[in-house]
Order: sequence, then C-alpha cells, then structure tokens
Amino acid sequence: MMTNDTAVMLACYSDWADQILFKALEGLPEGAAYRQGPTLFGSMLGTLNHNYQVDLIWRAHLLGEQHGFSSRRDVLHPDLRDLIAEQSRVNQWYVDWARAQDAESLGQRLKFNFVSGEPGEMTRGGMLLHVVNHKTYHRGWVSQMFFDFGMKPPETDLSVYLCQV
Repeated sequence: MMTNDTAVMLACYSDWADQILFKALEGLPEGAAYRQGPTLFGSMLGTLNHNYQVDLIWRAHLLGEQHGFSSRRDVLHPDLRDLIAEQSRVNQWYVDWARAQDAESLGQRLKFNFVSGEPGEMTRGGMLLHVVNHKTYHRGWVSQMFFDFGMKPPETDLSVYLCQV
C-alpha cells in the first residue's frame, strides 16, 4: 500500500524531472522542440503534449470527473512556453493532491473509463504511480531526440532526484 510520503515524493519527483527537461530544452537549437521526426507524437512538443494530456485524463479519474478526451494525441498547447506553464500547473496540482492523501485514500479503488471507452479500476495510489511512470517513459523519448541535435539529454532519473533532496 502506498503511503503519503511516497505519493508526495513521486509527485515532487515528476515535477522536478519535468523542470530539468524543460530547462534543457532551452539549450537546443531554435525550433528543435517543434521539428517533426519519426516518432509516434511527431516531435518533442507532440510528446510533451501527450504527457500533459494524459496527466489531465488521470486527474479527471482521480476526481471522479469526465475528461472529455477521445484521443491521447491532441496538441493542446502548440506553443512550448504555454505548454510548460500549463504542465507546471498540473504538476503542482498533483503535488498538492498527494499532500492531501493518506494510506487509506491512496488505497481506495476507483472505477473509470480509459479513453478507448474500456472500463478500468485502480487504486488512487496506482493511478499516481501510473502518471509518474508514464511521464518518465515519454521523457525518455524526448531525451533520445536530443541526440538528433548532437546534444546530451539531462539526467532525470529518480536516483538523481533522491540524492538531491
């Protein structure tokens, strides 16, 4: 069972890793984040929009609300600066949400529907773990794209974060 301390650590780690990646994007050549390439979401911007959209979907699940999305590939913010600002806001929502939880609430099972319409049921803690793990996976995609520009990606590993806090 997930504890409050673990939930807060995971939410804070996810925000930290995003901020490290966002800062590193500033060092890329102009327009690099928008450059289309052979990746599922088309570009760094598309991949980061996917992360943001999935965060919104799971926030809705945690709140017991409808998310209204029929896709996970919408470019909700075509401007990188706007996307970073909105992602930072939703990250803070997750941190605040995690701080308000306890072991009992994190262990509560919630029913929801995936974007496909298929039903699902998970604990709140499991949902948070999925959100964090999902973004870690796709930050890796974005990090791989740094090599297209001859640049080394930032280190956003959980172990690096845990050694810094």
